Amino acid sequence: MSLRDFLERFRPVGTPGASATGVPADRTAERAAELEPTLAQLTNVQQKAADIRAAADKAAEAVRHHAAREAERLVAAARERAPEMRRQAAEPILRKARQEADAIRAAGDRAASAVRDRAGERMPDLVERAVADALRLAVGAGEAS
Repeated sequence: MSLRDFLERFRPVGTPGASATGVPADRTAERAAELEPTLAQLTNVQQKAADIRAAADKAAEAVRHHAAREAERLVAAARERAPEMRRQAAEPILRKARQEADAIRAAGDRAASAVRDRAGERMPDLVERAVADALRLAVGAGEAS
């Protein structure tokens, strides 16, 4: 029992003035009678809210399940496409590497051709010198004997 209910017992029942006989009003019973239909409706509303929550939980579980299946499908599709995507991503890099290799090969061919040209230009002079040295050695070896 609350303090307010306790103090309610000592309130005058009637209006001030001449005393009147009567029974003190039962405020608690009056409040209970007044609030009972509202509380009964509230109980129904609480049950409906619980039903709505249960339905929402069930729907949310279905959405989560569907999302998980969809995520698995997307991951599988991505894994399937990954090699092709890697190939496509590597293609420009490989093309550039081939171009660089071709450029290096062409530069090497040019350098080798230049060496061959210089060797061709110098060869007659070197052969002439080698023959002269060989003859000088041969003649010098013949006189020494």
